Parts: sequence; C-alpha cells; structure tokens
Amino acid sequence: MEKKFIGAGLFSGLIAGILSFLFARLFIEPVVAKAIDYEGLRSAAEEQLEIEAGGHVHGEGGEVFTRAMQENLGAGVGTIVFAVCMGAFFAVAFTLLWTYIGRRYPDVDPRAVAGALGAIGFVAVFGVPFFAYPANPPAVGDDDTIGARSGAFLTITLVSVGVAIAAVVLALWLRPKLGGLVSAVAATVGYLVIVTITIALLPEFHEVPTELRNEQGVIVAPGFPADVVGDFRVYVIANQVILWTVLTVVFALILGYLARPRSRSFPESTAAAVK
Repeated sequence: MEKKFIGAGLFSGLIAGILSFLFARLFIEPVVAKAIDYEGLRSAAEEQLEIEAGGHVHGEGGEVFTRAMQENLGAGVGTIVFAVCMGAFFAVAFTLLWTYIGRRYPDVDPRAVAGALGAIGFVAVFGVPFFAYPANPPAVGDDDTIGARSGAFLTITLVSVGVAIAAVVLALWLRPKLGGLVSAVAATVGYLVIVTITIALLPEFHEVPTELRNEQGVIVAPGFPADVVGDFRVYVIANQVILWTVLTVVFALILGYLARPRSRSFPESTAAAVK
C-alpha cells in the first residue's frame, strides 16, 4: 500500500477537521445553546408539574465537564479525530480503487478518481443516513429510544457504505461490457433501490417535543422551536459539505504534487508501487 497516500489522507483529514470545527463553533454551537436553553425551560416546567401533582423531584448531578469545555476542547478534539479517521479511510479506499483503475485505464487522472470517491463517500457515509434519520439538536429525542435510534442509524450507515462499495465494484465490472455511462447508471439505480428498501424497513422516529400542558390545559412550556431544528440541520449539512469538500480537494492537490516529481506517468508509477 502506498504510504504517501495514507499520509495525504491523514493530512487532508486534519485540515478538513480544523475547518469543520471552526464552522461548527461559529454556526452550530449557537443553535445548540438555544436547544439547551429550551431543554432547561422544559425540565423546569416538568418538575413544577410533578410537584403540583404531589410527586417528588430528584435533582440532577452537576456537570462533569463545563459547557465551555464541551463546545471548545471536546467538540474540537472529537471533530478533528473523526476527520482524520475519515481521511485515513479515504486514502485506503483510494489506494484500492486506484490499484484497479490505474492499471486498466492509464489515461485517467487520479485527481478525478479522488473527486468521484469524495462524492460517493459523502452520499454513502452522510447523505443517505441523514436522509433516513436527520440530525437533531439536544432536547429532541426520547431517552428511552436512544438504543433503538442508534441501532437504526448504524444499520442504515453500514448498509449504505457496504452497498456503495458493491455498486462501485459492479460499475467497474460492467464498464467493459456496457460502457461507462450505462454501468454507472445501473450501479446507481441498484444502490438507490437497496437503500430505499432498507430505509422503508427501518423504524421511524418522530420525537420533536410538542407543547407541554398542565391539568387545566394551560400551556406551561412551548413546543420545540421549529426554526432551531431547521437551522441545526442546515448547518449540519453545510458542515459535512465543508468536511468532505476540503478532504477531497486537499487530497487531490497532494496527488498532483506527488505526480510531478516522480514521473510524468503518474498512473503507471503509482499502480506499480501499490501492490
């Protein structure tokens, strides 16, 4: 395996992670803060209703980590580590893909292959799972269904990635027989059919909090603001677009840099190095 590809993937992931975190810190965190404020308001209203009903309220323990630490150090480390890992996986996937394409189609630009791989990765890893289960801010979701929601999300993610890999293999296998366009369309249709069936079989979750009323029917807490949910999801999509775009572009730029000093025939030299 070409070590330079792995290094390029790790570096690309690092840059993508830093930019992704900066975007999240500037745009997503303020929305998360609004969601947390709502969560506190609703919790206070629920406690008051329980007191009025003669129940007992159990105080929650203090935070182990402060909110400032979570949104800065915690989010930063988590985002960057995730992006670096994605960069490593991207490099491995590119190496395997280029081993096949570089030998059979020496005129293909490796940067075009990296671009196509980035688009496929965005759709398979983020796009389809997000379509099935859109991201929600804090305070949205029932604690009792965390396990079910996590399992369903993991299932569609694994299916999406696995079927995407199979679709790429199918497209490459069909290309000599049917041509590039027909093979790509056939593989794409097959992918969409399988993930659509999978989504239809998985459970649905609609858990955005609605208005909270007391016994007299008076609203004591409003429903979760729809604009907060909408803004959060839009920013999450934008954040992932930034991550995958930067990862792919930086990786492609490094490929161009690696091609120049080694030889003018990048595909052949690289394919020979990848064994």
